[in-house]
Amino acid sequence: MNRKQRKAEVREHRANVAASASAKRWIAGDSFQNFEARVGLGTNNQASQYSYGFDFISRNRVQMEAMYRSSWVVGQAVDVVADDMTRAGVDIDAELDPGDRDKLTAGFERMALWDRINDTIKWARLYGGALAVMLIDGQDPKTPLRPDSIGPDQFKGLFVLDRWLVQPTLNDLVTEMGPDMGMPRFYDVVADSMALPRQRIHYSRVLRIDGVELPYWQKISENLWGQSVIERLIDRLVAFDSTTVGAAQLVYKAHLRTLKVEKLREIIAMGGPALEALGKNVDMIRRFQSNEGMTLIDAADDMQVDSYQFSGLDNVLMQFGQQLSGALQIPLVRLFGQSPAGLNSTGESDLRTYYDNIKQQQERRLRSPMTRLFEVLLRSELGAKPPEGFAFSFTSLWQLSDTEKANNAKTTTDAVVTALDAGLVDTSTAMKELRHASHSTGVFTSITDDQIEEAENEPPPAAEMELPNADDPNDRPPQEGGKPGENERRGKAVSDAAPTGRKAGGRVGQWLSAWRSRGHSDD
Repeated sequence: MNRKQRKAEVREHRANVAASASAKRWIAGDSFQNFEARVGLGTNNQASQYSYGFDFISRNRVQMEAMYRSSWVVGQAVDVVADDMTRAGVDIDAELDPGDRDKLTAGFERMALWDRINDTIKWARLYGGALAVMLIDGQDPKTPLRPDSIGPDQFKGLFVLDRWLVQPTLNDLVTEMGPDMGMPRFYDVVADSMALPRQRIHYSRVLRIDGVELPYWQKISENLWGQSVIERLIDRLVAFDSTTVGAAQLVYKAHLRTLKVEKLREIIAMGGPALEALGKNVDMIRRFQSNEGMTLIDAADDMQVDSYQFSGLDNVLMQFGQQLSGALQIPLVRLFGQSPAGLNSTGESDLRTYYDNIKQQQERRLRSPMTRLFEVLLRSELGAKPPEGFAFSFTSLWQLSDTEKANNAKTTTDAVVTALDAGLVDTSTAMKELRHASHSTGVFTSITDDQIEEAENEPPPAAEMELPNADDPNDRPPQEGGKPGENERRGKAVSDAAPTGRKAGGRVGQWLSAWRSRGHSDD
């Protein structure tokens, strides 16, 4: 093949590639465009001139604090989710003595741990990140935390620091593989007036919660913190506040008055005493309208009053409120305390969806910090490490009514008793299941470990025996005058089976009932 042929083949290949790319570009377009009608993005219309810009309000601490203090909407956006994430607490799924459970509960209350976690979530949502420092008596905060070194009553609580009170070590990051890899190894307290002035704190001693997660380069620009939840909805917030304030101002302009003055142009052009007299006249009209409700005008003048109709403003305000609700993922019934609209709407479905979202945030943002907290709390309050299989779950926010609780308790109890009567589980297992379900049913909370252990140590039930047939006259119950030894054997079998053999005891009762129904006595 000569050089000319190779060049021809290269040109043909390039033409085919260009044609293929062009065909793909026109066939697989992502949006509709009509250049003749100037319709669609990319054509010469106003919509095609769109642009999105950065609004780094998370970096303006004073502005964020002013918004939190002065805007009730911002306060609700920050506080509602934090309050709901910590409102119901957790349920411990472990075989702990009831006294140990009470100690853990008392520790949470004594050190106000849920309040401190609540504050951490709030400032993380407002500023973009916050820390809760675990205060462990007698240990250097800049050293890595070793849970085994924590003794009884050594944990003293949590101390909350928002992102503006600490400086992360951006040049010293965690390199060990794990969930903290790439995060700052230390946090330096920068405020002299704080309770931990100029302290360096190791990352293993803090419970860190971020605001809105950011991609890598944006996270770098925020010193490895997240962004405030307010930053994304700032435009909707401004629109809502502007509309609300504008509607309030319309109250002062509910009526528009028009004063027609004869030869007004000549009076204005003349100026001097004539224009001053006109101003005094208008001022007198305003004062008399405000005080006496009268309008004084010259006989040649004319006063016209137009009333303003406020119809439609409520729909506009509702639309902006719904946009805020959607941006925050908080339903209107929770964000604004507003009753649901519509004849068939109770707001229950909205709250259930919102509670599911809260559950997701608890699992994603609180699971790891709470696990680290329990590692310390159990050793400090109980003097022992977490037991084998220790786990916890976040308590459901959806509260059942008394009727629903009663039905739930009855259904659960019937299921456990049915399994027990069928021999699928023993008494101790049934008691464990009833106690485990007590946090949702509200009953059987007083079952103790001692009672369960006593049930486990009970002797096994006697083997099931064949009972006499009440319909067979030859198969009568034990009575005087029987064959030697027969009454003793049968009587002993019944007495041995009745106390312990649940199934045999039930059949004995059924047999006796059938025997009596035929007119026989127990003698």
